[in-house]
Amino acid sequence: MYKEFEIWFVTGAQLLYGGDAVKTVDAHSVEMVEGLNASGNLPIKVIYKGTANSSKEVENVMRAANNYDKCVGIITWMHTFSPAKMWIHGLQQLRKPLLHLHTQYNREIPWDTMDMDFMNLNQSAHGDREFGHICTRMRLRRKVVTGYWKDSDTQHKISVWMRVCAAWADSQDMVILRFGDQMNNVAVTDGDKVEAEQRMGYHVDYCPVSELMDYQSRVKDEDVDALVDVYFKEYDHDKSLENKSSEAYEKIWNSAKAELALRAILKDKGAKGFTTNFDDLGQTDGCFFDQIPGLASQRLMAEGYGFGAEGDWKSAALYRTTWMMSLGAGCSFLEDYTLNFDGDNSSILQAHMLEVCPLISANRPRLEVHFLGIGIRKSQTARLVFTSKPGNGCTATVIDLGNRFRMIVNDVKCIEPKPLPKLPVASALWIPMPDFKTGATAWILAGGTHHSCFSYHLTAEYWEDYAEIAGIEMVHINENTTISDFKKELRMNEVYYMLNKALM
Repeated sequence: MYKEFEIWFVTGAQLLYGGDAVKTVDAHSVEMVEGLNASGNLPIKVIYKGTANSSKEVENVMRAANNYDKCVGIITWMHTFSPAKMWIHGLQQLRKPLLHLHTQYNREIPWDTMDMDFMNLNQSAHGDREFGHICTRMRLRRKVVTGYWKDSDTQHKISVWMRVCAAWADSQDMVILRFGDQMNNVAVTDGDKVEAEQRMGYHVDYCPVSELMDYQSRVKDEDVDALVDVYFKEYDHDKSLENKSSEAYEKIWNSAKAELALRAILKDKGAKGFTTNFDDLGQTDGCFFDQIPGLASQRLMAEGYGFGAEGDWKSAALYRTTWMMSLGAGCSFLEDYTLNFDGDNSSILQAHMLEVCPLISANRPRLEVHFLGIGIRKSQTARLVFTSKPGNGCTATVIDLGNRFRMIVNDVKCIEPKPLPKLPVASALWIPMPDFKTGATAWILAGGTHHSCFSYHLTAEYWEDYAEIAGIEMVHINENTTISDFKKELRMNEVYYMLNKALM
């Protein structure tokens, strides 16, 4: 999926040292870019866009980046001393994410042979500080990566940022469809959609369930039959479910029809995510969902569609971003369900009525049909049942605080759950870091939602880069968190954002 994207690499220099020096700078830059691409550690191809030696050259490349959809970010590196005032006009116009790479062509100082010519040419220690100063003076949001360009740690940090850039580009034309409104009187799933689009790019549209029902009515029976066959091939199940005269088969068939209707309307409207509401399931001319489309939501999430329950459009958008950054590796929308007080192993059961993504399953998911007694239609319905695999991960959410958005990230440890023979849902069991009491308390103090987007493969570094690009607040609950220090951080952040708004 990242093959459609590019990251541009721009080297800073100047003509003070003569044309031969510029040629050397250019040759070194080409070798570095080729080496980065050949490393196998970067998910997006780096394109060398030349050495910028003047204000006009900087401005030209920044404008070109803005107008080229495939370019999702700019890496800058100062090989020599690059006077920072020549970067001002170009940086003022840049609308793509920026990474400042503080590195050097040569790994070590050539102590025995270094002369004045070498020192004048290899001035990254000098030039990168000049560039860093002007970025700070201009209050530019960017990521700074310091390290030798061939080192795997340096390349890993660049890789993280690249994945975030890809997800950020994806969110700039992201449409989220809300089928029905949100659950009545729930505060945390609501928020300012206009400000969200200004700040994070994605657009949220209401879509009447009646329009979805038009798609439902046009689904062909033979397509539903074919999808049901796919279910039986892909998931474990009791053989009795294949009995076409049974109620269970009918419910699976209805779930497949709902999936086809949802996929069709999402495709036609160019949407990358959606929300549902169990109080609005359609009532047009006898066409309706017999229960909330849980199985469809599970499978669409696995394909990369964002999803939020009860009208939670912020979680739908954030899940799509989670999936984009990890390319569908071990991620899911989840909800804090119930607590388990067990000393040092005290934990939180993560589940939902139905909608948990099978990408986090420890084993092959099981297709089952059970009664769901919630919403306007209480009935049997199909779902995938599984438990998540043990391991470390992190979960994230975004909340609207009125004067800003806050991203809350919590490192968590998924542990082995006990069987739930009377609760046939997909679930995960985790201990929030640094421990249950501290992690849960910090999440509540920060105003965290009961919905979040979890990944085994993403770390807080991804979300820090995302928050930096978006210009939103981020707090990280981790193994070093204490409630006393966390409260101070929240209070200091409140002061910062209040003052920042007052000065705007």
